[in-house]
Amino acid sequence: MKLILAITGASGINLAYSFIKYLPKDIELHLILSKHAKKVQLLEKSNITIHNNKDIGASIASGSFRVDATAIIPCSMNTLAKIACGIADNLVTRVASVALKEQKKLLLAPREMPFSAIPLENMLKLSRLNVIIAPPIMGYYSDINTLEDMERFIIGKWYDSLGIENDLYKRWE
Repeated sequence: MKLILAITGASGINLAYSFIKYLPKDIELHLILSKHAKKVQLLEKSNITIHNNKDIGASIASGSFRVDATAIIPCSMNTLAKIACGIADNLVTRVASVALKEQKKLLLAPREMPFSAIPLENMLKLSRLNVIIAPPIMGYYSDINTLEDMERFIIGKWYDSLGIENDLYKRWE
């Protein structure tokens, strides 16, 4: 599987680090960092290709590159708004635009709350285009006892949405 992960904003970036940490080794990961997310420390994994957000001509900016899924974790309200309005002025928003036109899985994890009507309208618009809107919302029903359990639950739900097999949280039997 080829997966693009874009990290936008700085708030919630630790969830993106953990998203990378738990990824199965057979997934080819292409990583884009916004200027506010440049503090990535978890880059010793060999299956990661890092792309410059200013490189709108990168291989992953083309539908012919054949990416299976794209996730933006966390997704800033600025990035969400640009995607909803069709603005593709950097590599993050371009790969989201390509995911939409190619009808590939696109997961956005908005990170700010409470939501005003503007981002809610943007989320509704994108949801109607089959974008997976998945804020990092806590689940209280999966035998969660620690912050790490909660994080694994959230990431497991994201993996489920993207079609990535995992056993990160206890499932209903």
